[in-house]
Amino acid sequence: MALPVPQSTSVTTATSSSSNFPSTSPRKIKISCSQLRFSETKQAHPRLMDAFKGNSALQVKALRESQGLTQEIINNEQKCVQIMDNESELFKEMKRRFLTFKKDKYLENLEHFQSLAKVQKPKFMVIACADSRVCPSSILGFQPGEAFIVRNVANLVPPYENGPSETNAALEFSVNSLEVENILVVGHSCCGGIRALMSMEDNKNSSSFIENWVRIGKPAKLSTKATATASDLNFDQQCRHCEKVSINQSLLNLLTYPWIEEKVANGKLSVHGGYYDFVDCTFEKWSLNYKGSESKEDGEYSIKDREFWC
Repeated sequence: MALPVPQSTSVTTATSSSSNFPSTSPRKIKISCSQLRFSETKQAHPRLMDAFKGNSALQVKALRESQGLTQEIINNEQKCVQIMDNESELFKEMKRRFLTFKKDKYLENLEHFQSLAKVQKPKFMVIACADSRVCPSSILGFQPGEAFIVRNVANLVPPYENGPSETNAALEFSVNSLEVENILVVGHSCCGGIRALMSMEDNKNSSSFIENWVRIGKPAKLSTKATATASDLNFDQQCRHCEKVSINQSLLNLLTYPWIEEKVANGKLSVHGGYYDFVDCTFEKWSLNYKGSESKEDGEYSIKDREFWC
């Protein structure tokens, strides 16, 4: 019994071995989106084509739908071309910036960068928000080799008991291997992660990665809600308050890591908070005043060396 041969969808063709022409390598055929779409439309439901014959209404309808489909294909192709052009321009600009860095920074400080290629000895471990507006290297002027940086949503530090994450993996490496002398947690104004924390329902199970992550900041949220009740703060004011409270909560969470608390107690490591307000471009910096186990009880803490940079 002969089996029907399915139509091939391959875009690669080759000459038959029985042909009189010499054998050649496979030849690739480029098929555009419109060609593929037209081919599929032409081959779909061939029996319906017979139904159109003698029925002027169906013919007019089919003609209109065909014209609409053609215009849709043209519009989609134009959008694809525009996106590709935009991406090309973005990477052209990125290339220009890289080559400028190489010329003005790398080659001008070649000895320094060759030294960094062998070993890094940063003084700072920085935990900052992933927000594109608050790059710590741009704001605080960190140069290559000066700061080991990890960024996450809402610049949160999970407590030790929460288990592994990319943030505490970076902490372990920077503190135990690189032996940084300072940990700086940098928060900022108009933080979307903190706003999500303040907006979410506390006892609701969620499949959202964002909500499950920012839940780490729940103690800061509860503290803010208590303050809001006493001070009659509106929602925007609550979010701003929580942005700063969550930084201090992260400083306390740092002390839940035994190897961090040990170095802080021995004076080999200091932990600091920072708050960048990009609305008026000001920066607030402070340090945690370590008091042994008292610093971690009931979320109580004290700060020192508070400074405003404006």
